[in-house]
Amino acid sequence: MAAVEVIQVPEFEELEQSPYLHLVSVGTTPQVYRSGRTIAQRRVARLRMIQRRRRSAIALLLVVGLVILAWPGHAFGGTNDAGLPTDLANSSVLAPGMVYVVQPGDTVTSIATLVNPVDPSLARHVLVRELGSSYVVPGEHVLIP
Repeated sequence: MAAVEVIQVPEFEELEQSPYLHLVSVGTTPQVYRSGRTIAQRRVARLRMIQRRRRSAIALLLVVGLVILAWPGHAFGGTNDAGLPTDLANSSVLAPGMVYVVQPGDTVTSIATLVNPVDPSLARHVLVRELGSSYVVPGEHVLIP
């Protein structure tokens, strides 16, 4: 490596000429301005980091998906005690926890049909178990299971 050095010699200043240029060579090794890993090593490390982030994101999505699928509820096919899907149970006339007053002409089967219009036999079985009888009396208060 070489450098240019301007030397002002007093005897040449009298002649009013341009300064004398002198080529100077440097015997030492060039100064290193950057230290640390090479560009290739940094690129490899960055690729590894991106791969770790992708794997972590995929694992997180899988865990969230499994939690959503395992979560109980009406959106995923939950049923109530009478065997009715919860979305239909919420829209039916009688819902679990309601008290129904038996009207003249009502039977356990007609009440079960109000509770579960899709499959009243399951609701009838639950009502009979709840009442302890397959007969209802007008004016009786029935807690819908």
